[in-house]
Amino acid sequence: MQMVEPLIIMPVKDSLDTAEQAIRAIVASGHTLTVYDDYSTEENAARLDMLQKELGIHIVHISEHVNHPSPNYRWVLIQAQREALEKGQDLVIVESDVIVKPETIDLLVSGERLAVSGQVGMVAAVTVDAAGNINFPYEYAQKLHEDGPCTKRFSFCCTLLANAFLGAYDFQQLDPEKNWYDVHISHISVKMGFANILQMSNPVLHKPHSSRPWKQLKYTKPLLYYWRKLIQRRDKI
Repeated sequence: MQMVEPLIIMPVKDSLDTAEQAIRAIVASGHTLTVYDDYSTEENAARLDMLQKELGIHIVHISEHVNHPSPNYRWVLIQAQREALEKGQDLVIVESDVIVKPETIDLLVSGERLAVSGQVGMVAAVTVDAAGNINFPYEYAQKLHEDGPCTKRFSFCCTLLANAFLGAYDFQQLDPEKNWYDVHISHISVKMGFANILQMSNPVLHKPHSSRPWKQLKYTKPLLYYWRKLIQRRDKI
């Protein structure tokens, strides 16, 4: 039975040097891609339009659809869920600071098909730095040595959400006051009885927070980072 091609999406917010690498890597792997431009600058939005003409990717400029400041992850998830369910597809999210390998997407899809520990909700590729060391957000996986179910938090860095899970949980329920939903959704998947598979054999290069450089303060000036997070109510998970 031929596998259905997954719907692959990438939210983008500026940082086009890194985002372009991420986009080209997916196209080079032989897959189609929808990029959600979340209020990038006019210059960067124009660069995305040029990549659309060159590479055949699909660009959705969120500013043409909603009047809500970035980030608009909830809106993106709702749109992508609707499309994936209409077409019977799994949903693969690759964030704009992640560089996949030629085999990455296919391994995510096969990881769902080959799992024997019950119905799969999510399959995630472990993230590594340029030296190949596991990095944010999967530092906890240092002790793991093989692919398998994991009940700890998952990120959307490079993650498949199975069609069965998409059909079981409506993203309209996501709290509109939050900014990010990966941890919440991964916990919901487990709570609903799905298995979340972390693929230790499928590493992807992660350049954390390239699209939102202020978040680098978490590592360099943590007090300033948490002041912005708590007082300015940014980065709400």
